Amino acid sequence: MLAGLFEVEAVETPYGGMATSYEPLGHAWLKLGARRRRERVEAGRTAAVETTAAEARVDPRLRPGRMLRFGGADWTIVFVEVDGGRPGRAKLSLERVR
Repeated sequence: MLAGLFEVEAVETPYGGMATSYEPLGHAWLKLGARRRRERVEAGRTAAVETTAAEARVDPRLRPGRMLRFGGADWTIVFVEVDGGRPGRAKLSLERVR
């Protein structure tokens, strides 16, 4: 699956709010794993969190905190691990809050 890669920049506005912008960095081909769903409770609020694993070619642009957009959804890169058993491949942990 082809995914768009974005740098997420959040800036506080003069009025105390947050303005978020997405700077495009390119694209990455992903091999997606199974999706899992769980609930997270923060500050008394429950949110559904979807997680998935993906495989991609090693790319220095794939870093935790950046966002991948595919299938009509935005996924945050949580963790990147270079696969020692398969040179040139990286394993990604992705998360999406619904």
